[in-house]
Amino acid sequence: MMRKVVLAGIIGSFGLLGGCASNYPVGAAFTDLTLPIHATELGGRPHQVGTAECTSILSLVATGDCSIEAAKQNGGITKVHHIDWKAHSILGIIGKYQVTVYGE
Repeated sequence: MMRKVVLAGIIGSFGLLGGCASNYPVGAAFTDLTLPIHATELGGRPHQVGTAECTSILSLVATGDCSIEAAKQNGGITKVHHIDWKAHSILGIIGKYQVTVYGE
């Protein structure tokens, strides 16, 4: 009986520590980060900036348009220089996500 309890504890701890793989860092309690998504070979400095935003509530409902196309349209951009992505989440209760496109 004791062996089964210990074995169950070990297997359970692997489940807690393993988690799901992610392509960006995630904080269980708090996340606030900005990451690059894409860069092109366009030279010079970008002159225009466009953003698009999404919101998540309780990880149950998510709304908004965080597409690159929406950000390009919001900034009047036709040639993309680079794209950044920002995530802000507190305990998964409320999350705000933003795509920022820089270009001409």
